[in-house]
Amino acid sequence: MEFIKMHGLGNDFVFLDHFSVSVDEDYPTLAKMLCHRQFGVGGDGLAVILPSSVADARMRIFNPDGSEPEMCGNAIRCFARYVYDQGLVLLNPMRVETLAGVLTLDLEVKEGQVHGVRVDMGEPILRADLIPVMGQGEPVVGQPIEVLGQIFQYSAVSMGNPHCIIFVEDFGALDFERVGPAIENHLLFPRKTNVEFIRVNTPQDITMKVWERGAGPTLACGTGACASVVAAVLNDQTERSVTVHLPGGDLLIEWGADNHVYMTGPATYVFKGEWLEVK
Repeated sequence: MEFIKMHGLGNDFVFLDHFSVSVDEDYPTLAKMLCHRQFGVGGDGLAVILPSSVADARMRIFNPDGSEPEMCGNAIRCFARYVYDQGLVLLNPMRVETLAGVLTLDLEVKEGQVHGVRVDMGEPILRADLIPVMGQGEPVVGQPIEVLGQIFQYSAVSMGNPHCIIFVEDFGALDFERVGPAIENHLLFPRKTNVEFIRVNTPQDITMKVWERGAGPTLACGTGACASVVAAVLNDQTERSVTVHLPGGDLLIEWGADNHVYMTGPATYVFKGEWLEVK
């Protein structure tokens, strides 16, 4: 089985190109095998390139634990670069079907290759029952959550997948490896949640550390960066155009006047290879 490895700011994915071939694969099981960093290729997720009847192409994404999230902002930029560079879809803007809906992507193309992608991530979801979160009020902003004997103030936002955003002043004082999974699996979030810890540097600049649902700590999370900027605006912490610093690099996030969130960032090839399946 041929695959290609790509990353967006260090958030890395194993891609399977099933755009033009008919296959019947157990993708959740494949994700567990391929994403394992010792026994497989290694990655934060498995992304599958498929044809679509409602858009130009379809992306499915699977976490290393086999679960299927609705969307992944870093993966979709890599997806767009691959399908354009390979000539599978040569439309710009490009429309990609996901479990979070059909998203529109503007490609920065130089000499026939994609060098950057601006994704219209759509409108943030702030209704508690749609995020979903068992929180009070709409939007769910500045609410208390108790984990491991500590109380944090959180805000909940969905960008097609759920996010819990918590503002911190000092990452060094945060017990990230324990608090992250405790919040991911908290009863307030019936479908679990991604968890973003945010330090506000200036009204145009924040630093983010993420614990991803089904994946754990990653170097970047595109939907998380978008949700964090929305939460920062709702908490009167930043302006609507913000540079988000992640461990793997920077994303530009804009919450536009049209209520859509726009994410701009890179997509990078790593290598391609063949998975030698063991029967």
